[in-house]
Amino acid sequence: MNTNKTSTIPKILYGTAWKEDATETLVSNALKLGFRGIDTANQRQSFQSSLDHLQVHYIDSYVLHGPSVYSGLTEEDWEVWREMEALQKEGQTIHLGISNVNIEQLKTLYKGAKVKPTFVQNRCFAQQGWDRDVREFCKENNMIYQGFSLLTANPFVVPQIKHIAEKYKKTPAQIVLKFSMQIGMLPLTGTTSEIHMKEDLALDFSLEQEEMKFIEKIAVD
Repeated sequence: MNTNKTSTIPKILYGTAWKEDATETLVSNALKLGFRGIDTANQRQSFQSSLDHLQVHYIDSYVLHGPSVYSGLTEEDWEVWREMEALQKEGQTIHLGISNVNIEQLKTLYKGAKVKPTFVQNRCFAQQGWDRDVREFCKENNMIYQGFSLLTANPFVVPQIKHIAEKYKKTPAQIVLKFSMQIGMLPLTGTTSEIHMKEDLALDFSLEQEEMKFIEKIAVD
């Protein structure tokens, strides 16, 4: 294996979870329109099966679906992470990451990991300050926070930001995605609409500081 592989981290990812038989067509459309990062996670599976399904020889980023428990890390979790570290050392993957993790678990993993996570991928809730604690820890330790379900987990946000969307002549979804980028996230979008794919890539504008503060605290007392 070539251990000198490099990867360019895109500004937005297209997610394939639960696309089933439509996956190939949707990914082809996403690539055609300009997406350059594809998140292929769908369920827990082995590294080899991922290589076989994707028909590749290595993976840019291999992400642990999540700890096996809701609090702390088990011996099984550590065993899995050590195996992932071995794959990274062998050059079969460039980056490691973890998903569905709370701040306590992330701190524990970061402290004990020989190969630190590059990516932390969580469902992002506005009620939790858009996962502020995890985001801040990522920023402090040079990890990239990947946010998913930015819209589906926060449907109440849309009507509250319509005035901002109207100002920029953008959709509320575009405002949320731009907000996530400006706050330091790498957002995932899983739209099946070609129109929405185009919109998700058309983020050539910047939100003002007061608008950012408004959205960040939109559901926080």
